[in-house]
Amino acid sequence: MHGEADTLRRHLWAAVLRRRLPQWLAALVPLAAALVLLHAARPLVVAAMLPWAAWLAIDIHRWRQRIKREWTSWLNAAVPALEDSSTLLAADATTAIARLQQQRLQARLAAVLGEDDYRRIARNRVRMSILPILLSLAAAGAAWGYHGKQTTTSAPAANSQAPKPIIDGEIYLRVTPPVYTGAKPFETAARDIQVPQFSEVRWCVRNPSGAQPAVELGDGASLPVTEACATKRVEESMFWRARGKNGTRYNIRVTPDQAPQVTIVEPNELIHILSKDAKTAQISISARDDYAIVRASLHMTLARGSGENIRFTDREVPLPQSADPKTRDWKKQWTLAELGMEPGDELYFFVRATDNSPDNPHTTQSPTYTLRLPAPEAESLDATALPSLSKPENLRSQRQIIIDTEQLVADMQAHPNMPAATVRSRSEAIASDQATLRLRYGQFLGEESSLFGDEHDHEGEEHHGGKAAFGSEMSVVKEFGHAHDQEDNATIFDPKTKAILKRALSAMWDAEKSLRAISPKPALPPEYKALDAIKELQAAERIYLHRTAFVPPALKEEKRMSGDIVGVLSYKRAQGTAGDTVPAEVRELVQALSQEGALPALWSKAARDTIAARITDQELKLSALRAVQDVQDGCVACRGELRAWLRGTLTDAPVLLQARSSTDTPFRQAWSGKEPSK
Repeated sequence: MHGEADTLRRHLWAAVLRRRLPQWLAALVPLAAALVLLHAARPLVVAAMLPWAAWLAIDIHRWRQRIKREWTSWLNAAVPALEDSSTLLAADATTAIARLQQQRLQARLAAVLGEDDYRRIARNRVRMSILPILLSLAAAGAAWGYHGKQTTTSAPAANSQAPKPIIDGEIYLRVTPPVYTGAKPFETAARDIQVPQFSEVRWCVRNPSGAQPAVELGDGASLPVTEACATKRVEESMFWRARGKNGTRYNIRVTPDQAPQVTIVEPNELIHILSKDAKTAQISISARDDYAIVRASLHMTLARGSGENIRFTDREVPLPQSADPKTRDWKKQWTLAELGMEPGDELYFFVRATDNSPDNPHTTQSPTYTLRLPAPEAESLDATALPSLSKPENLRSQRQIIIDTEQLVADMQAHPNMPAATVRSRSEAIASDQATLRLRYGQFLGEESSLFGDEHDHEGEEHHGGKAAFGSEMSVVKEFGHAHDQEDNATIFDPKTKAILKRALSAMWDAEKSLRAISPKPALPPEYKALDAIKELQAAERIYLHRTAFVPPALKEEKRMSGDIVGVLSYKRAQGTAGDTVPAEVRELVQALSQEGALPALWSKAARDTIAARITDQELKLSALRAVQDVQDGCVACRGELRAWLRGTLTDAPVLLQARSSTDTPFRQAWSGKEPSK
């Protein structure tokens, strides 16, 4: 009897499917319409259809399981003639009585159960829900709102660049952008346009009739429109209007050609210190331009050596072109052998990129980055920590002196009963090494004395009361003489380096005094202070600067040593006057605009020149020039606006302090009540 039960369930499922199908379609229709009509919101609509598909699959599975569980109870409730015996159809008949009952039920079902009964069962069991339809309508409404927002934001740009039909007898525009920009020429009727910088704009008339038309530009110029058209090379934003027409102004906004943007991606710090065991160094570069990059190169300078013996090697590596001419992305893992770097070397590099503008090329140079490969510590005189017995040189470094002092302090703590003679000999030996190193560094400041050479002079001064006798030779030389051999001026080091050297020598001298006083532990802080100063000197011994391109002018041999000073400018500068900051014509114009009288002669030229020189923003400049043209057209109410623009350009005028000479005579002093000077 399972075949009969399956047949009943199929009929019930078909009835339920016919009942649920309108609701599924009702929830799908708004989304489908939005998918077809709202092209700008298609990704949003597709995302909304995914929950609908999931809901459909879940709903189908739910109703199949429900029919499988409840179909017998549905039949008993809908068909009273079955006498609540539908469960017998789903069970296996094992006895003769059960089989007889199933046969009777089948015969009764065939007589009383038809298609109308299946539809009635589905109508009673399946309820329509409005929630999925409301959610679908909400999703379609959100998509419509998103589509409207996208179209409104993109419509102005599209409409501003869309060609406008040309009318016979009216002025239209022919725009030819520069070839290097890749923009296509176009023709359009009078309207606002946006063009690349240095574009050629032509004002033409098709089938002219009547008087010759002319175009008035925002800078006050007037161009007659002939058969060959009126032409202008546009470099900055401007506006124009046709003379004698309704006076409608049309803007020509210029998109300036930007300089390339160069970025050093790796390394990400200006001074990058490589590890001592480094074998490679990575350099990653990115360059961008609004049109195209025609030339980009990596400039490297390798510095080798120390002190005054530094050699520089220059190298230039062109960056390869990419598929997009607007970009140059380059990344390479350099080996130190390719860069030519050895321990102690420094590599300075920067990137220079040039765009494709033929007449006004822009070149951008990145900051200078440094790759530094540290030198081994054993190669530095004051950075080695080797024991004294393994070092062949007699001159011990500051680090070795610190190690010997720390060893002496540790031995004194470990052996409190160490003989005093041993402690004295070791302390004085370290002090002698410190004195020798101090004298070695003192030579860089011009010191030529021995270890205790200065003490005798100081002692002599103390015996004489700390001051030379009056009238003696030493006092006369000190007071009126000029010492050429001062130790501070005996070297060519800069003041900062001298200050660091003096700090190191002072610390060495303090350490030496403690060591000679048989106090090695207090000598450690000044010893470390001297070591820090020496490290600072070693780190600052090399400075990289870009090579300048200044070439002095050649001297004229006929004027050399002749004493002729005709045409030579004086080094003295003439004092400026208060009228140099604000032109007189602009000051008069600002005052005249506050009244209703006549304006000064050539006022429009003065106003336009001031606006062009002092306002850099293109939109503000256009607004100010419109105010000039309005006043020129006779608009009295527009004078206040123009006056505000002009006053706004003068707010940042520099304040010039003027000196005024005065004569202080005895009569003036007596008049002012001052006592006469004696």
